[in-house]
Amino acid sequence: MPTPLDNALEAIVAGLTAEGQPFATVPFVRDGVEMPAFAAAPPTLAHYFAHFASQNKGIPFLVDGDIRLTFGEAYAAATHVAEGLIKLHGIEKGERIGLAARNSANWMIAYMGILMAGGCATLLNGFSSGEELAYGLDLAECKVLLADEGRAARLEGHAHSSKIVLFGHGNAPAEGLAATWAAPEGTPAAIALLGELGPDDLATILYTSGSTGKSKGAWSDHRGVVNAVMNYVCQSAMAKVHVESQGEALTEQPCALVAVPLFHVTGEVPLFLQSFAIARKLVLMPKWDAGLAIRLMAEEGVTYFVGVPLMSYEIANHPDRANYDLSKCKSFAAGGAPRPVEHVTRIKEAFPGGFPLLGYGLTETNAVGCGNFNENYLAKPGSTGRASKPMVDLAILDDMGNPLANGQVGEVCIRSVANFRGYWKNEEATTAAFTDTGYFRTGDLGYLDADDYLFIVDRKKDIIIRGGENISCIEVEDAIYAHDDVGECSVFGLPCERMGEVPAAVYAMKEGRPAITPAELRAFLLERIAPFKVPLEHQMWIAHEPLPRLGTQKIDKRTVKARYLAEAVAA
Repeated sequence: MPTPLDNALEAIVAGLTAEGQPFATVPFVRDGVEMPAFAAAPPTLAHYFAHFASQNKGIPFLVDGDIRLTFGEAYAAATHVAEGLIKLHGIEKGERIGLAARNSANWMIAYMGILMAGGCATLLNGFSSGEELAYGLDLAECKVLLADEGRAARLEGHAHSSKIVLFGHGNAPAEGLAATWAAPEGTPAAIALLGELGPDDLATILYTSGSTGKSKGAWSDHRGVVNAVMNYVCQSAMAKVHVESQGEALTEQPCALVAVPLFHVTGEVPLFLQSFAIARKLVLMPKWDAGLAIRLMAEEGVTYFVGVPLMSYEIANHPDRANYDLSKCKSFAAGGAPRPVEHVTRIKEAFPGGFPLLGYGLTETNAVGCGNFNENYLAKPGSTGRASKPMVDLAILDDMGNPLANGQVGEVCIRSVANFRGYWKNEEATTAAFTDTGYFRTGDLGYLDADDYLFIVDRKKDIIIRGGENISCIEVEDAIYAHDDVGECSVFGLPCERMGEVPAAVYAMKEGRPAITPAELRAFLLERIAPFKVPLEHQMWIAHEPLPRLGTQKIDKRTVKARYLAEAVAA
């Protein structure tokens, strides 16, 4: 039966979404299917920025080392970036602008400036190799790439058609974004564009590693991204009402540590974009370090933490944790991968005044999906929670697209106005991704229990999730097959306590070819794909006999994985 917390939260959401209330919905028909959309949602992200930056003008927003900016200052800087993109670089509405850099305040301002200039923010994976970056740029036909020096250096020697504009970190936007910076003369171009941009215009492209090799570009219109953000804002409003109903006054400014990549949908939507509406301060760190995270959380009064599961677990177990006051942090959220059950218990033990949380969403759903909160998560730590209201229509479907009863395992499917619109220049993959009734096929297998809590049990897609990063097994296999001496191979995931999963590979040489060592193969792969996709030496094996095959003559990956998983455990 639904818990008291379930009932309380449902009642709160019903109140927030009632007619005339802030999160009331109206019917919207997309591709012939009616679904709810927020009545008061701004038409575009540019309008969203303009409204909330003005409303929260003097409130602290970004902390990046010595750089501190209010919402108003960040918006003013983004207005200058938009001016520069239009006046200096000739950007026109709908053109794709690549963004490849590590996390920083200037990354966020660059993102805002791209959208405010009418461009499509094309978020490239900052961990990608030069070859992968070049592929992403050409797939989206990016006119301009805003990049930091590290990512630009990776692109050297790799052909692409984008103009590279460098920007820096750790300095004021007027310096770090100097190459895109232009003081408006008269009405800023970004303000003028508010009259031209609409909800159907192209907003973002994010890259997703699915089961078919090279990354696909998932594109969304402004309506989808804005409604995704607003759904998270509604969930935050729900949580605030609930906490205050328990007699706890929320007087502190919300504050979150930015510990996940901003080019990931978790960093982009629920963390970065939502912060405008809830006036949340964001504290940045250049790269993940649990010790630095603890210090920043104490110094800046972090109230909310989100990361891949291993991050909150590392905070809970860090030897310096007891030296800092982290009592203001009430929520330790995770997404991007399942969280081991023992992690849930450990986090609650380490932070008795807070709760672990778990979210489930995908790049293609703009991070909207399910959530498991507080006592309910402790009671059902193996579940990713219930469908996120009011946007998400969650269904478990069979291969023919028919709904399955609670308890039956099928493909997890999500229907929402927040869903992406398709894969860029890939109609075949787009068509395959949706059912005839508008549900997005996640590729995850799961079931709903009697209380409508989702449990993920397996994946249909041939991917590995390493610390929140999706790795396509086929992409890694293609890179291995690029070696002239390799005859066959199989790539699969191995369980890892810290990262969730890590890639592993078995390979066999062509007949008559000399054997290459795992170290030699690893060096070969590091020149072609991002390091996080490359198995470590001790997680690669040479097979001295043909790999087992199915009746279709495809390699029997389950048998291969079982055999070498046993070897890994024995080792």
